[in-house]
Amino acid sequence: MDTRRDIYQAIADPTRRAILMLLTVGAMTPNTIAGHFGSSRQAVSKHIQILAECGAVDQDQRGREIYYQLNIDKMKEIDRWMEAFRKMWEDRFNRLDNLLNDL
Repeated sequence: MDTRRDIYQAIADPTRRAILMLLTVGAMTPNTIAGHFGSSRQAVSKHIQILAECGAVDQDQRGREIYYQLNIDKMKEIDRWMEAFRKMWEDRFNRLDNLLNDL
């Protein structure tokens, strides 16, 4: 699948990260998602569109409603990228613990 947007650019926005967190509980319609924010449905729809363009969310047409859900594979991609940083910080904290224990 050729995506037009970068996932990291998409998750840089706090509203889009909040939308992703909402979708961890399950699929939702744009109206349901918009109900959790103080902005217009159109603004939330734009955020959803960006998340869909980078593959972070998938859409499922159910009758007249469109439901959006997390694309778990895309979230795993982010997790794999962040793993190197987690290991680096864990190593630094472990060295700091060792230094403090030696004092």
